[in-house]
Amino acid sequence: MAELKKQIIEEMRVQPSIDPKIEIRKSVDFIKEYLKKYSFIKTLVLGISGGQDSTLVGKLSQLAMTELREETGDNEYQFIAVRLPYGEQADEKDAMDAIEFIKADKIVKVNVKPGVDATVQTLEDSSTTVSDFVKGNIKARQRMIIQYAIAGSHKGAVVGTDHSAESVTGFYTKFGDGGTDINPIFRLNKRQGKALLKELEAPKHLYEKIPTADLEEDKPSLPDEKALGVTYDQIDDYLEGKEVPAEAAQKIESWFVKTEHKRHLPITIFDDFWK
Repeated sequence: MAELKKQIIEEMRVQPSIDPKIEIRKSVDFIKEYLKKYSFIKTLVLGISGGQDSTLVGKLSQLAMTELREETGDNEYQFIAVRLPYGEQADEKDAMDAIEFIKADKIVKVNVKPGVDATVQTLEDSSTTVSDFVKGNIKARQRMIIQYAIAGSHKGAVVGTDHSAESVTGFYTKFGDGGTDINPIFRLNKRQGKALLKELEAPKHLYEKIPTADLEEDKPSLPDEKALGVTYDQIDDYLEGKEVPAEAAQKIESWFVKTEHKRHLPITIFDDFWK
């Protein structure tokens, strides 16, 4: 398994230690460079949940757009923060605290419940039983439909929150929250993302809350670590090249192999990674 660990660390690009100031600048400059290259893109769109990752990426996106406006004089550049609750969100206050911290140019709120429920009902009318887990993935994909609709209406691109501690386990919905245009914090693990938020002086409760995808109604607010069977500290240590318990390493490697298809474009006859 030593070779597999080496491969994973190389692919996930996590550094054993970082300077948060440098990584903030690196992410902001990356976003700006992308927008300068594709000058027809004037808007960045991101769903804000109130968790660590969307809070961080939202702040980085807003910083990039503010700097672009100042540098170019083009006031068309904007960041749109999108609230996408399924009905009433239990941690709505955290989401609003995140948006207040981000100071987004524009805020849009869209309730995904009607669209999700209509999809589930249509499937069940067609004799397809939809499990709670599958419904959770429908929620994630419905949120991306909305974000791309907003982006398409505002010369925009959709920003993703995927980071290396999430990517390695494939802990996201394929063509849902994993289907984005640009992912500015890939290369960072969970604790490094937290360090960036501390540097940016984010409210403490937004990066100290227990991470959860919160997609399943039968398991409300199910912690990521419980769903994965491994802690983020163990994932972070593994990606930094440190030793972790054998059981944790095996779990991380199992998730990596099982979810490799999520980190790849649709498989063609020329691909062999899956064989």
